[in-house]
Amino acid sequence: MKATELREMSDEQLELTAVEAAETLFRLRLQSQTDRVDIPTQNKKNRRLIARVKTIQTQRSKAAGA
Repeated sequence: MKATELREMSDEQLELTAVEAAETLFRLRLQSQTDRVDIPTQNKKNRRLIARVKTIQTQRSKAAGA
């Protein structure tokens, strides 16, 4: 998901996206420890998605406070 798509989301949608990505990342980490991972770049994509969401949330909270 691109940052422009994330910026169009509401705060609740952003939070749900972050939670889903964190759960997926957790499952992928477990899978990588026990089995072979089908798509090894999926971990990196989920980490970056979580970082994007948190960045947008921080920007919104600072804009609301200012």
